[in-house]
Amino acid sequence: MRNLENKVVLITGGNSGIGFATAKEFIENGAKVIITGRRKEAVAQAANDIGAIGYVADQASLKDIENLSLEIKSRFGSIDILFINAGITGEGGLIDTASEVNFDAVMDINLKGSYFTLSRFIPLLRDGGSVVILSSNVAALNMPQSSIYQASKAAVNSIARTAAMELAGRKIRVNTVSPGPTRTEVLNKNYDQQTVEDIWTQLAAASPLQKIGTAEDVAKMVVYLSSDAASYITGADFVLDGGMRINHS
Repeated sequence: MRNLENKVVLITGGNSGIGFATAKEFIENGAKVIITGRRKEAVAQAANDIGAIGYVADQASLKDIENLSLEIKSRFGSIDILFINAGITGEGGLIDTASEVNFDAVMDINLKGSYFTLSRFIPLLRDGGSVVILSSNVAALNMPQSSIYQASKAAVNSIARTAAMELAGRKIRVNTVSPGPTRTEVLNKNYDQQTVEDIWTQLAAASPLQKIGTAEDVAKMVVYLSSDAASYITGADFVLDGGMRINHS
């Protein structure tokens, strides 16, 4: 992957989880990586740990997105790779009990945030560049009590395909990556260790491969899609879920 040497990469939500693992993978392949996040201390620590460049920006805020694009343009001129990773799952629940607060929170970050991050950074992308957007396998699973999150990711997939068509003339490729359950620290914030392990065990049982993915699995796919090895791939969705989608088809 040394064709990524000195490529400028922007990763939203890059201070933890999949975003952090992907930033690390890009840096190990010679890229110059910019990460964003909402918490100043977390962004600074993550950037320092892996040698990235950190910016505080909230993907749910159009003002933050536009200020970030102006800052990146001023400092770097352009970028080669954009990984739109920031997102939230929100609260689960049935459609007939849904709250507007939860709907707006999920859509503001996952849909509106992804859309306008793409919109405002397209002018900064070099011809021949790559965009990868983090989606989810649930976009096509229609699972109960996850309608808002699923809808946000299905919409992101649609936008990515349209963007792939619009940007093809500039040889900019746009793809989505759709992980299934992926082991990060997110559950540890809300549950004790034994409960967390029980949840992962149950989720693994839903996969034909009987395993949980890792942030590094996703990171490697994002880096591959951003490299010259994937120069003929655009408008595609790559599912990393151990076979969960085919198990529910």
